Amino acid sequence: MMDWNPWHGCRKISEGCLNCTVFGRNERYRGDGTRVETTKDFHLPVMRRKNMVFKLVSLDNPIYVCLTSDFFIEDADKWRDYAWNIFRYRKDLQFRIITKRVERIEQCLPKNWGPGYMNVTLVCSCENQKRTDERVPILLDLPFQRKEILHEPMLESIEIERYLESGEIAAVTCGGEYGKDVRICKYDWILHTREQCLKHNVEFRFKQTGSKFIKNKRMYRIERNLQESQAQKANIDFVPEKEDDGTTPFDSPLLQCSKSPYRSSLRLSQEEIAYYEKRGFDGIRREAFDIIRANIAPAYIKNDGRQTPDSGHPIYVSQHATASCCRKCIQKHHQIPSGRKMTETEVNYIVDLNMEWLKRYFFHGGNGFKRIKEPY
Repeated sequence: MMDWNPWHGCRKISEGCLNCTVFGRNERYRGDGTRVETTKDFHLPVMRRKNMVFKLVSLDNPIYVCLTSDFFIEDADKWRDYAWNIFRYRKDLQFRIITKRVERIEQCLPKNWGPGYMNVTLVCSCENQKRTDERVPILLDLPFQRKEILHEPMLESIEIERYLESGEIAAVTCGGEYGKDVRICKYDWILHTREQCLKHNVEFRFKQTGSKFIKNKRMYRIERNLQESQAQKANIDFVPEKEDDGTTPFDSPLLQCSKSPYRSSLRLSQEEIAYYEKRGFDGIRREAFDIIRANIAPAYIKNDGRQTPDSGHPIYVSQHATASCCRKCIQKHHQIPSGRKMTETEVNYIVDLNMEWLKRYFFHGGNGFKRIKEPY
């Protein structure tokens, strides 16, 4: 798990905070766990190494924000705008904010928030029924692209079905309490939450058992390093199957590129068409990987903006047509930052984008932007 803690320090506000290990650690090492102050990692997401690669790279894992505090604590109001700007700048990262202070969120959102940043998930922490009924109704009305519920530590059986019915909750995670003098977590509570999620086709995850775990009326004392693996062995996580609505991840970027007179005017030459037919789809795709990895993926490209020829290969043409011909265009149109090496996921995206344009080009006789509704 990767995290970014721009500030430390918190104050306990509800039952779930009673045995907070993070608060205890702050108190032990800093003297006062309630003192909120910035950390040495305040600028971490925008810091670069000597080769100009970002120090914080996701490798497709989400970044958990403010695990040593609460992102919406009042003391951090003076720093939060900077954090919002970082979320906007690092669109290649997925940020997850876990909070108990949902009542403060609306007044803390930036002016350009709109319906929410695509790369920010809000996770509302609710330890019992009382806090769930206080916080989740507020969560439902907040403008976030993805909202989740976290029952950790889970202190009792919790009814959330009426909230899941809204369709606003994307996932629910459950877990017990760990540390000294902890409270119990019952497997029956976990299963009941899972049943509610299954009924409404909502993603469910059993994160960890906690230190005191009751199953089949027997209490188990589980070491911290085994709590997650024991939860995984239960094998009760649920990920709903996504309905196929006929859209692809490339519809929006290709539509935007089609509005450019230059990009929409690009066509393959007879030689490029003959080469495509000779090499076939799979052969062109393999060559696309070679081209993108050599000319686009590196962190530093000496001639960025001029490294992709206008013609000579079907991929060169599709790169210009899809605004994936240089890192400057890719940052502008596909929100993949320049100045660092592309991840394999990003390379795959650029290759698949180009291959999608070529598919559409041949299907529609020279129009690589038109959607293909029929199966290929």
